[in-house]
Amino acid sequence: MNRQTRFLMVCLGNICRSPTAQAVMEKRIADAGLQPYMTVDSAGTAAYHIGKAPDPRSTTAAIRRGYDLSTQRARQVSVDDFYQFDYILAMDNSNLTHLLNMAPDGSADKVSLLLSHAALTTTDVPDPYYGGDSGFEQVLDLVEQACDALLTAVQSDRQHKVTGGR
Repeated sequence: MNRQTRFLMVCLGNICRSPTAQAVMEKRIADAGLQPYMTVDSAGTAAYHIGKAPDPRSTTAAIRRGYDLSTQRARQVSVDDFYQFDYILAMDNSNLTHLLNMAPDGSADKVSLLLSHAALTTTDVPDPYYGGDSGFEQVLDLVEQACDALLTAVQSDRQHKVTGGR
């Protein structure tokens, strides 16, 4: 398969959860040697922080675990994203509802909760923006588990398509 699989991570403001998820997934893809086949971006459902760097607390927590958020800048999700991305991954149910409401006909099946791809007891990545530093660590814990599970599933699906189900 020559076509890249494209992931879009989406939260409210695109300055903490979705940039973190983007960085985690990018590192997982790079570590697996899949950069020619997969790409990741992030966006927010609101226009609060367009053009701004991720929250410094997200950046600090990410650096401690070996992730780089330094080149990311916030942007707002657009209808065009539904045509450009294969997986649109919401950080919480509010983001999911927003995305499903704006999804063009035939594209809602691309949208899911990020955490639904992992065997977790919660569906929402909590928003740490107004909380303490431990919230940013919790985001990383959840996002790492979900990205691992999602990448495994996508790799399996890609392999299945390449081998014709063998």
